[in-house]
Amino acid sequence: MQEDLRRALKKPMEERRWGSVLDLRKCVGCHACNIACISENKLPPGVVYRPVIEEQKGTFPNVSRRFMPKPCVQCDNPPCTPVCPVTATWKQADGIVVVDYERCIGCRYCITACPYAARTFDYGEFYTEGTPSIQPYEKVHNFEYGKRWVRTEGDSPVGNARKCHYCIHRLNRGMLPACIVTCIARAKYFGDLNDPESLVSKLAVKPNAFRLKEELGTQPKTYYLI
Repeated sequence: MQEDLRRALKKPMEERRWGSVLDLRKCVGCHACNIACISENKLPPGVVYRPVIEEQKGTFPNVSRRFMPKPCVQCDNPPCTPVCPVTATWKQADGIVVVDYERCIGCRYCITACPYAARTFDYGEFYTEGTPSIQPYEKVHNFEYGKRWVRTEGDSPVGNARKCHYCIHRLNRGMLPACIVTCIARAKYFGDLNDPESLVSKLAVKPNAFRLKEELGTQPKTYYLI
């Protein structure tokens, strides 16, 4: 995947089409991807970019569990963008749906419009609120979208809608998204869907691949293998 990434970054932005493949047969429900995402993007309480849904199947004593990572599916036809009254969210030329924290007014129309529940709202909370003091690690700034955000100064993204963005700040430096590299089961794949030689392109056309809610016409760029 690293080679696929380097090859894609040599192309003009509009010729790339970032996408991912999640192999449900391999996912063990460890939540490492979710924890890595929270750590990388310093996500506060209530803000989650890639939850892992757990489901119990069967009846006792023949019971098993199934795990399903559920990040933003990065739609090619995203229903969340046209409802924004201030055009604070849009799809980039490379296919990543992004949010401009400085423009977002916190109306949450996009959260309602998303059929995948992939967006959450930042209320400006801290995990250690209500304790003798808010811990310093919660006040550390983060670098989403390549910019420095300081929560303690009331800066964005507090009061904004937030979502997965494939760790753009990492991609621009030639690194894979944090969730991909931390998957202990190697169940997650990322790359350029416009590159027929990339691993994600080869996996996305497998007969056992599917996408969530394709009937809505959203054209998601996240595929699942079963």
